Amino acid sequence: MERGKFIVLEGIDGSGKSSQTGPLVRRLEELGVPCRETREPTGGPVGSLIRQIFTGRATADNRVIAALYAADRLDHLVNEVDGLCAAIDRGITVVSDRYYFSSYAYHSVDMDMDWVIGANSVSADLLRPTVTVFLDVPVETALERIRQNRYVEEIFDREDRLRRTRELYFEAFARLRDVENVAVVDGSGSREQVARRVWAAVAPYFA
Repeated sequence: MERGKFIVLEGIDGSGKSSQTGPLVRRLEELGVPCRETREPTGGPVGSLIRQIFTGRATADNRVIAALYAADRLDHLVNEVDGLCAAIDRGITVVSDRYYFSSYAYHSVDMDMDWVIGANSVSADLLRPTVTVFLDVPVETALERIRQNRYVEEIFDREDRLRRTRELYFEAFARLRDVENVAVVDGSGSREQVARRVWAAVAPYFA
């Protein structure tokens, strides 16, 4: 059986990636590709704790948050109930809202990127994306979208952090250009316009 593909959508908060996972899955299913949609942090026990921290219901040092993300990601891959590695081995294509590039960018604001990459190395060795699609938007656009669509402000949503996070995404892409497939896509415009750009980046892997 042919293995499934692993497509990851990345971007700073407010880039619009979360609204693109569903349309991409539906387009693939229309082509007869068995698909599954997922996101990080997950709904598992570690991911639930991360979400509590983000919304102020629990507190933790940023280094602890980085370690929790690494643990949640590994469980996402290998847990016995719905681990991604087993699904992809069964021929299911997975479309994920975030993966380890999010950690490389967001957590490297507070700590050395080498540490963050090392903390996620087991996950990277187990499963690298077929392609990572990065939706790039100006920070000002991202902040406006966040204000319009969220009732609770999360800890990483400050302008200075978002600006630095975007810079660190591109630093991580440059560092790992020899081992990762990354497509940078303009995330500005309507959902339909962005969806067409995302599909243009993904379609060659299903030709």
